Amino acid sequence: MASIPMGDIPTWYADRLGGERLCVVHQEQRLSWADMAVRANRRASALKRLGVKKDDIVALVLPNENAVFELAFAVWKLGATPSVISARLPGHELEAVLDVACPRAIFASDPAIRQTTGALPADYGLREGSDETLPSVVGNHWKAMTSGGSSGRPKMIVDLGLGAVDPEAPPLNMPRAGAVLNAGPLCHNAPFTFMSIALHHGNSVVSMPRFDAEETLRLIERYRIAWANLVPTMMSRIWSLPEEVRARYDVSSLEAVWHTAAPMPAWLKQAWIDWLGPQKVWEIYGGTERQGNTVISGSEWLTHRGSVGRPINCHIRILGEQGEVLAPGEIGEIHLLPFTGAGSTYRYLGAEPRRSSDGYETIGDFGWLDQEGFLYIADRRADLIIRGGMNIYPAEIENALSEHPGVEVAVVIGLPDRDLGSVVHAIVKRSPDAEAEMSADTLSAFLGTKLARYKLPASYEFTEQPLRDEAGKVRRSQLRAERIALRAADR
Repeated sequence: MASIPMGDIPTWYADRLGGERLCVVHQEQRLSWADMAVRANRRASALKRLGVKKDDIVALVLPNENAVFELAFAVWKLGATPSVISARLPGHELEAVLDVACPRAIFASDPAIRQTTGALPADYGLREGSDETLPSVVGNHWKAMTSGGSSGRPKMIVDLGLGAVDPEAPPLNMPRAGAVLNAGPLCHNAPFTFMSIALHHGNSVVSMPRFDAEETLRLIERYRIAWANLVPTMMSRIWSLPEEVRARYDVSSLEAVWHTAAPMPAWLKQAWIDWLGPQKVWEIYGGTERQGNTVISGSEWLTHRGSVGRPINCHIRILGEQGEVLAPGEIGEIHLLPFTGAGSTYRYLGAEPRRSSDGYETIGDFGWLDQEGFLYIADRRADLIIRGGMNIYPAEIENALSEHPGVEVAVVIGLPDRDLGSVVHAIVKRSPDAEAEMSADTLSAFLGTKLARYKLPASYEFTEQPLRDEAGKVRRSQLRAERIALRAADR
């Protein structure tokens, strides 16, 4: 069927599914499709009076709450562009992001953020708006997401997809009019994108204010969740629950669990495949810019262990240091070209794309293709450690460390060394049931059976602090800078 404006989606499903059908829920805060239609329209009328118009950016500096979706639908109704921004950013980072975005309006729940930015409260428009139905406008950009990038300088990635959708064509084996779980922060691209797609196809979105492993299982059972997007950190925490706790909940409603955003340790992937079945575990790889994506099912992964899949919407090539195209099996920088053409999926605010003369782009990842066209990720260029002229990929060491039962999560960075240029340093968070005597010597002996000697960490550091955020991301450059500064202070 023809696409309809995203701003019409709440009314569309209130009419077709019944006004009382659940639209979104955060804890006990529930909204039906009829509620969403009324609240989004009312907020849109208030935004229109503020001067918000087609293709304006509206910043939603909000935690996970129903207001994110209410405001997103209101913004789409005006043809404007929602940008969900973390409410936990330090003040100077938030200021830098807003300087790049130049939003027409800002919303925030936190009074301190409202005071420093002039943001409107999260409930704005529910009283100020009108119930008169507004016609929906189709904007040129349906979302704008932020990224710090490898340099740490903020940029905004404005999606060039139109603010319209075909409600009968859900991607990524997502159900229609089912129940979908969001466990991640909506200020990150994958959670916001997937949950928007879920709503656009009539699903009820059950969204968690903050990830909790056992609560995830409880929600799957309570709402008969059919589709969920998780990151490896979340999957590891769920798997680390005692077996009797996992067995306490009925997760048979799950038709698909998708993971993205961070490397997946092979042992963990295997564990989930053994638990749910290979037909239910899926992975998607790609960037917010949408230059391209690869997808792999659990069944394919079993015969291409470690792969992130084959391309579904792009061409892929692997280039060497001199720009030469590499043969299958050779590691180089991954370059993508969308089937729709160069520059067709996004534009930056605050940055310039790394685009070749023939339109291919890189998002900084290293990897290789096998003979069948399956892609494997080695690491990011910014994370590459060059030790005595030898290239070392931190992800390989982290994956090996994650196989030790005493390691909950590990991050590997390179630290300066006068003789070798860089040496490998491993930061390890022990698992709750780790043996008390687990030490650097223990881990060195363990890794010695899995990695070449030159890849072994020269030093280890044990911490109780979280090393990845709820979206599974880690700021290696920040961790590295902090440790270099500490070494300098010690000297």
